[in-house]
Amino acid sequence: MKVRIINRSSNPLPEYSTANSAGMDLRANLNSPIVLKPLQRMLIPTGLFIELPVGYEAQIRPRSGLALKHGITVLNSPGTIDSDYRGEIGIILVNLSDNEFEIMHGERICQMIVAKHENISLINVEVLDDTARGSGGFGHTGK
Repeated sequence: MKVRIINRSSNPLPEYSTANSAGMDLRANLNSPIVLKPLQRMLIPTGLFIELPVGYEAQIRPRSGLALKHGITVLNSPGTIDSDYRGEIGIILVNLSDNEFEIMHGERICQMIVAKHENISLINVEVLDDTARGSGGFGHTGK
């Protein structure tokens, strides 16, 4: 699939780190470094604008290395970019560690995965079909 993109940053276009990666790395587009204090959240610009086909979304997810090593994650994970959105892609990062974290221009800050989705029509009913699980929810299997 080909996706139209505008890159208003000095960073290279997003790319897959390996041949079989599901997510493309997005980079911070900053005029100067930003320091995220513990428990602070901030919208980080990317300088990217995309045009997704109808029926697709872009999901924004954390980078595992940033999460494990530094406690940096995407706050609304996964974030969704709808096919009709034409604004700049901004990434809501949060620092869940006890230490300040400096974000540099060009740093890989998240992953973007493009996925197909369906729009549904809801039908109001009084009863749902029964299943073996039924209404068993959180921890209902005892495992």
